[in-house]
Amino acid sequence: MKSIGFIGVGKMATAIISGLDKDKFNIFISGRDLEKTQKQATELQVLAMASHEELVEKSDFVVLSVKPQVLAKITDEILPALTADKTIISIAAGYTLSDLAHLMTLENMPILRVMPNINAKIQRSTSAIVRNEFVSDDNYQFAKEIFENIGSVHEVAEKDFSAFTAIAGSSPAFIYIFIDALARAGVFHGLSKEQATAIVADTVAASAEMVIQSGENPWTLVDQVSSPGGTTVAGVVSLEQNRFVGTVIDSITATIEKEKALK
Repeated sequence: MKSIGFIGVGKMATAIISGLDKDKFNIFISGRDLEKTQKQATELQVLAMASHEELVEKSDFVVLSVKPQVLAKITDEILPALTADKTIISIAAGYTLSDLAHLMTLENMPILRVMPNINAKIQRSTSAIVRNEFVSDDNYQFAKEIFENIGSVHEVAEKDFSAFTAIAGSSPAFIYIFIDALARAGVFHGLSKEQATAIVADTVAASAEMVIQSGENPWTLVDQVSSPGGTTVAGVVSLEQNRFVGTVIDSITATIEKEKALK
């Protein structure tokens, strides 16, 4: 049974670990505060390590699930335990495979970048994955399996990772805002917030499933909902007049620019 170590046990790592089958993997965690890490380990049904270095020594796959701002410091701490038979998986935004290899300083270090999203908490993450040339096919497939346990995995060229991070990693927050805005509109027109939120969430989930199952372009589906001179067209025209699409694109661009400035 292969072992997976998570350095950093924040919201994303917790979501990933919660979605993994504990009977299929040996899972270790390490964090800044040992007492807190031990408590998290008990809650997650995994093992806490006293240090990041000890975790690396015991793990076949090491997931760097820390904020980009502290990644360089963490890699300095684990360098003494790094060997080429370990596989590094980074979920830190902004750091390329080349950046990560530079931090590791070890030649031939197998490294993958993976970008999951918060929907890992319900085993519906949308993750991107890319590897360097030192990751074997078997280890690549194993890494994919880790993240397939918590949702879908997309093989994405590294040059497209920033775009993926924005439209899949950050976009759940934007979608939650959209859901809340629709629900607030329902409240404005007489529904309770609880009922309006439930109605909107069901509708958004089903609409996304319609895009997936139908294979239709989303705008084709817009046309299917819109009758000439009807209520939907009036709403769509209002969105266009208020620059809805342009605003969404601007938010994605701002997210990408911030991601590139994180290092």
